[in-house]
Amino acid sequence: MPTNAVDETEATKATTDEGAVDTTESDQVPQSEVPATAEDAQTKNESPSGVGQGAAAVVSAALGVVSLTGSWIGTVASARQNLIGQLETAQNAGVAQQIQAVYGDAWQTTALWGGLFALIALVVGVVTLARPAFGPPGRIQAPWIKSVAWAGVALGVIGLFLAVLKYTGILLGLPSAS
Repeated sequence: MPTNAVDETEATKATTDEGAVDTTESDQVPQSEVPATAEDAQTKNESPSGVGQGAAAVVSAALGVVSLTGSWIGTVASARQNLIGQLETAQNAGVAQQIQAVYGDAWQTTALWGGLFALIALVVGVVTLARPAFGPPGRIQAPWIKSVAWAGVALGVIGLFLAVLKYTGILLGLPSAS
């Protein structure tokens, strides 16, 4: 048994000697093996990830859709204007005046709120598209952010155009009282 203990000790010594590293060759570490410093890690954490731009692009598109489909605020404002028109219109007022006060003003209020949402969508979309020009040079905006921001701009332009047409009575104007 004593010979086994000696053999195991010699085997351990041999593997330890073979695994020894020669440090006399070079003290320089290749650049690819240099660990990141604390400053490099901090810079990576501080660099913009584009989440804000993506969120702004989605908000722009959503506001553009709201400008086309209508909003809760527009509906409430329209109903309020309808009620005001009913209260302020005298019983002896002409039919044209009653139609304008009860329905026309409410329709124009809905158009104003749609136009406001369209304008906000347009501004947010344009700011999102212009943001990379004021950021760090060489930083490229993700293609999906550009696409969604352009969709928001397009929906904002369409919504603004339709709001102007609704407000002026060109699109679905009030019927004549004659």
